[in-house]
Amino acid sequence: MSELWMVRHGETRANLEKRYPLKTATLTEQGRAQARAIVPFLPLEFDQIYTSPLTRALETAHECGFVALAQDERLRELEYGVLIDLNWLEIEKKYGSEALLWLEGVSNPFSNSGIPDGETGFEFHARARAFLDSLPQGRTLAFTHGGFIRALLKVCFDLSAVDLEPGSLTVLRQMGEV
Repeated sequence: MSELWMVRHGETRANLEKRYPLKTATLTEQGRAQARAIVPFLPLEFDQIYTSPLTRALETAHECGFVALAQDERLRELEYGVLIDLNWLEIEKKYGSEALLWLEGVSNPFSNSGIPDGETGFEFHARARAFLDSLPQGRTLAFTHGGFIRALLKVCFDLSAVDLEPGSLTVLRQMGEV
């Protein structure tokens, strides 16, 4: 990998309602506008372009003018399991403080714990790392999700608290010899 340009999908209704999104979540009008606003910041050429197969990432790519893209399952958002379509108040009422332990588990690349019916921290971060390690040299563009970008930042730089707005752009550049 030389450069990895990652676009977090635009805003969805789940983002607005602070819910863990369904796989079929679609962009709001604001999310579509966020995607189009990224275009001037993207280089003119990429050696490879990928997208998560989830609807919101595909829509973001299309709004940016990219249509026939390679879909890569590794770019999917974290599998949220039993938390899907719930907001934090609903989660606390249903699962109590146990839910915080699940989220701590999935944020740890070495943890074998996670969300019931979802992924473990180890599985999620290994998936993100496998995508990064598979990239050839050159400039890559990926349409993906906030959780996936945070997982890569965790495995590469041990960053934990990163705020990534919907419709944001994150760039990783490999510097010097590896």
